[in-house]
Parts: sequence; C-alpha cells; structure tokens
Amino acid sequence: MRHPAADTRVPRSRYLRIPHEGDDLPLSSRHTGGVTRDPTSPAPTPDTLAPPHPVIPAWVGDVIAAVLIVAVAFAPLPGPEFRPDGWAQLALVVAPAALLPFRRRWPVSVLLVCLALYGVAAWIGLLSPGIGLGVAIAMFGVANRSTRRRTVIIGAITVVIVFVFSIPAAVGSVFDPRVFQFVFAVAFAAAAGDGARSRRAYIAAITERAERAEQTREAEARRRVTEERLRLARDLHDAVAHQIAVISLNAGVASSALPGHPERAAAALGTIRGAARTVLGEIGGLLAMLRADDPDDGVDAPQVGLERLPDLLDQFRSTGLDVQVRIEGGIDQATGAVGIVAYRVIQEALTNVHKHGAEHRAHVLIDVGTAALRVVVTNPVHARSARGGAGTGVGLIGLRERVGSVRGSVHAGPAPGGWRLSAILPLTKEGAP
Repeated sequence: MRHPAADTRVPRSRYLRIPHEGDDLPLSSRHTGGVTRDPTSPAPTPDTLAPPHPVIPAWVGDVIAAVLIVAVAFAPLPGPEFRPDGWAQLALVVAPAALLPFRRRWPVSVLLVCLALYGVAAWIGLLSPGIGLGVAIAMFGVANRSTRRRTVIIGAITVVIVFVFSIPAAVGSVFDPRVFQFVFAVAFAAAAGDGARSRRAYIAAITERAERAEQTREAEARRRVTEERLRLARDLHDAVAHQIAVISLNAGVASSALPGHPERAAAALGTIRGAARTVLGEIGGLLAMLRADDPDDGVDAPQVGLERLPDLLDQFRSTGLDVQVRIEGGIDQATGAVGIVAYRVIQEALTNVHKHGAEHRAHVLIDVGTAALRVVVTNPVHARSARGGAGTGVGLIGLRERVGSVRGSVHAGPAPGGWRLSAILPLTKEGAP
C-alpha cells in the first residue's frame, strides 16, 4: 500500500472503513463450532488434539468393550474351544475387560498383558473370541497413539505372536481358519487405529494451518489499520497545523495592532478569516471523503505540489515572515509524489519557523539535480529552541514518514546560525508515483 503522498489524488478507500454485515471478517470473529483457542497456546499434536465435537465420553467406549467381551464369553458358541469351562477359564477370558480402561495411559503394557492372557488361554486349548477381542482392542489403542512405523513393528510382532499362540489350540494346524480369524482381527485393529491417528494428525495440521492464516490476517489487518491511522493523522496535520499557526500568529498581530494601527489589525483579521475558511474547507473535504459510501464517487483528498509554492510563500509572507528562496534547476522536474512531498517539507519547515523561530526570517533552498531534489530550510532560533526545548516533534515524525514514502531522507537539527532542516528526495522511478 502506497503512502498518500505517492498519488496526486488520494482515493477515499485508503482510509479506515467500518466493517459491515457480510464483510469477510477474521476467523476469530466467526462461529467456529463453539471451540475457541488462545492463539498463544501451543499448536495441537496428533496425540493431544480432541475431537471437534466430543459427544461420547471415553468411559462409554470402555463399557461397550467390556460388555462385548463378557457377552462373547457367555455366548453359546459352537465348538468347545470357544467356550470357557469353569470359573477359572471364564475369569481368564473376561480379564481383558478390566485392563482396557488403562490402555490410554499404558497402551503397550495393556497389549502385552492381553497377549499373555491370550497365550495362557490358547495353551490350555481355549480360543474364546472374548479374549481375542481384548487383544484387538488393545492393539487399536497402541496404533491410535503411536507413529506409523511403531504401529507396523508392534502390529507385525503381535500378529506373529497371536498366530503362534493359536496353533496349540487349533490342534497344530497352521491353516486352521480359527487361527486366521484372530490374526486378521488383530491386523484390522492395527490398521483402524493407525487410520484414527492419521485422521487426528490431519485435523491437527489443518487446524494449525487455519490458526496461522488467521493470525496472519489479523496481523495484516492491524498493520493496515495502523498505516491508515498514520496517514489520516498526517493529512489532518497538513490540513490544520499550518493554518492554525497562521491564525494564532495573526490573532496576536491583530491584538497588538488594534489600538494604534487598525489597518494592520484589519489585514491580520482578514488573513485569519481566510485561514479559517481554508481549514474548514480542507476538514470538510476530509470528512466528505471519509463518509462517502462509494469509493469511486470522485471525492478525493486534495494534494498540492511545488506548482503551489508561490501561494504558500505569499501566505507566510503575509504573516510577517521574511522568506528568501533560492531555486537551482527546474522545479518542473519535481512532479507527482516528489513534488507533493517537497511542498509538504517546505510547508512544515516554514510552519516551525513561524512557531519557534527568531527574527521572523528563513531561507529556503531548492536544488533540483539529475538524480535527486534537495530542500534545505534554515532559520535563526531562540536559545531554548536550539536546545530542543520547543515543539512536540509530531510534525517532524510525519515529515519523515512522508519523505520515506519516496525513498528519501530528512534531517533536522541545530546548525551554525540557527536551525536547519534538509531533505533529499530521489528523482527516480522509485520515488515517482
């Protein structure tokens, strides 16, 4: 976004605009499913990211798993190897139901215990689907909280162990379908757990990406608002500060001249009236520009360049300021942004001379070279002003920002004989509009 001085006519749209309903607002201003997150908190990880809408508590899943294991243990399945015989075998089959709630904290340990129980059951000839279901659920818990590489390794080892443990109960036949049903169940559980982990990682990635994009948009919006406020402050300063200084000084002239020199008082009052009208006109133009609904309605902020320099000098001379001007080179080369900034430099410098200078005189040098335009304004000052005790510096801050917009430089400070303000504005494509 370019500085307002970089255009001879500044569109209304470069100022702040109040958002309306339907505008594209940042994500933090929209509905996000009732979930908010501190932007300073760490980004979620695949293991810590909660589901977007957690509806079912974790304990419900544990209860369902336990009910399934117990139901299968008591189910009248065909084949004696599927049915526990006695309370000891029944306790062995339903034991995984008591272990599964701990799988979230110690997934690998729970899997190892379930495998040990499965091995004991298979060694005594028991292939109850209940204990096989417990191993599968434990395998799902491990895969759901491990990396894919770790899941593949642990899953492969678990499949081999289940296969080997199942052979004794299957009367030594490695091709018994009863063996493969448990092997496939464990392999499927590992794949399902890895899929759940991958989905959680994907959600974490897109959530983090969305939050970064939101933070970037908000930072850009804050930067643009700050720039617009600075631009508005500079334009208000240009429109008001000079004319208010003229009004203040001429009010003093009129007050002192009224008793003995009414004609001087009348001239000063006329200058005050003209400056007041100028201020009202420029402020009215700014307000109309800010309130205009259509950015292309043609309401622009007026920008003046060096072609208006004679009028500016006449205004200061009418207030009693002795301004000596020396121009080297053709100022017609300083057009567009450079001409506008040069005008503002001279205006701000002479305004400060009027407010803080001594002896009511100033010298202005405008040196137009082949590569740059140099503006130097010198004036005598009071001792207190020379030590930096006068003024707030707001105008000089805005002046540095304007000069910086065309890649120029500005320096202001004490000099032999008073105060010196110099600015160098490049006459290149970078400094052109």
